[in-house]
Amino acid sequence: MRTTYREAVREAIREAMRADSRVFLMGEDVGRYGGAFGVSLGLLEEFGPDRIRDTPLSESAFTGAGIGAAIGGMRPIVEIMTVNFSLLALDQIMNNAATLRHMSNGQIGVPLVIRMTTGAGRQLAAQHSHSLEGWYSHIPGLRILAPATVADARGMLAPALADPDPVLIFEHGSLYNTEGELPESIPTCDISSAAIGRTGTDVTVITYGGTMPAVISAADELATLGISAEVVDLRVLRPLNDATIMQSVRKTHRAVVVDEGWRSGSLSAEVSARITEQAFFDLDAPVMRVCTEEVPIPYAKHLEEAALPRPERIVRTARELVGR
Repeated sequence: MRTTYREAVREAIREAMRADSRVFLMGEDVGRYGGAFGVSLGLLEEFGPDRIRDTPLSESAFTGAGIGAAIGGMRPIVEIMTVNFSLLALDQIMNNAATLRHMSNGQIGVPLVIRMTTGAGRQLAAQHSHSLEGWYSHIPGLRILAPATVADARGMLAPALADPDPVLIFEHGSLYNTEGELPESIPTCDISSAAIGRTGTDVTVITYGGTMPAVISAADELATLGISAEVVDLRVLRPLNDATIMQSVRKTHRAVVVDEGWRSGSLSAEVSARITEQAFFDLDAPVMRVCTEEVPIPYAKHLEEAALPRPERIVRTARELVGR
């Protein structure tokens, strides 16, 4: 069955709501409008306003309501329009959802799923385009997911809802229209490990989410140059699956980390540090990184493209690394 990333997310929500009456969706414009990115189109008509709940424009308020509902036994899916606006709910996410199990000595869990759109590439300017997944990956008590494929977009929600602790799912806005194949019977999805997106022998390219298409394109170009790139899709940003990363690096002896976040203090820095700590003597060259330029994401299309990790930058970095 061929479907889009957007439709895969919608079907995952629909299936979860049919399977469990405790599941409901809440957020800005998720009801009559069908979601800012069209993910929830048709769900209000099927499930009604009690389970598809439009909220006021207050991320702190409706995220807090979702936390309370989760503590009370419901299984809320909170949709935050873009990752930039999630900072308005950061107190709720970090100081409440992520800490309550610890601060209650295990008595209070928060089985909450928060979905949000992340990333650039759509000319929505700085307030709608940043990639802040690395910030959230810094916080203990959260599980951070970044589905890059249609299969993961379809399969990650169910195990996220089954998790007894809060799960944040970052959906890159540039992926919603992408298409992929899904089996008729959706397999159980793993939300604890990375995946090999492409096998190779010369260099490991590590990425996640919306940069996956750029990395695959770069791997195709590298293949024409006689360089075999293995692509690691992190998928789960917290907790990171070190074993898959190290297994690949020990095979290729070189690593490039591609991250749409800014370079300083980024997730790419964490991945690079872990490789250095755990596989230093397997490396034939330093770990290299391709990240977004350290500027607010520009509105102008040519400047936005120049700021992001494009395939040509990835190819150039990998060629330099293999040339060493």
